[in-house]
Amino acid sequence: MKTLRGLYAITDSHLLADGRLLPYAEAALRGGARLLQYRDKSPEEQRRLREAQALQALCERYGAELIINDDAELAARLGVGLHLGQDDGSLSAARALLGRQAVIGATCHARLELAEQAASEGASYVAFGRFFDSRTKPGAPGADLALLEQARRRLHLPIVAIGGVTLDNATSLIAAGASLVAVIHALFAADSAAEVERRARAFSQLFEPI
Repeated sequence: MKTLRGLYAITDSHLLADGRLLPYAEAALRGGARLLQYRDKSPEEQRRLREAQALQALCERYGAELIINDDAELAARLGVGLHLGQDDGSLSAARALLGRQAVIGATCHARLELAEQAASEGASYVAFGRFFDSRTKPGAPGADLALLEQARRRLHLPIVAIGGVTLDNATSLIAAGASLVAVIHALFAADSAAEVERRARAFSQLFEPI
């Protein structure tokens, strides 16, 4: 498995509507995104399959990992990774379905005990958040930097920070222990693919040793 560190780009079906999904996703990958999560809650299975297949091809071209949000069957069909929220089914069952090599992540909100449970069930990474005001999940419970520092000491897994992450605040998250920063609006709410690539490169450079 590749090292899980760097920019974690998460798609948004509204931000990336009207033909923006593939060019903007490719721009994020070209800018250095290491993980790309396909997040689409619509019931249109055939469209979601086509889009996920296209994103899989892009991730393979750029050496990144594709993660499917909340759909273990689609992840299994493509042989890619999976991200599960707390209400999205059993992590241990997903691990059994997808195999030992698959990247499987878990939403742990702001609770260390959820992360420890996910680790025991075979998670590849744990995600904490929201750290800052988030448009995607405005009501999510808040997490703080102390939680990241505690998690870094107690868990031997990559840690994802999500929720209102921007270029201005990401550095504090990385310094506190985040292995990856998950970004939606600060990456994809852009006027062009070129701007997405510029932002992705800027996020990626935050992880480079000085």
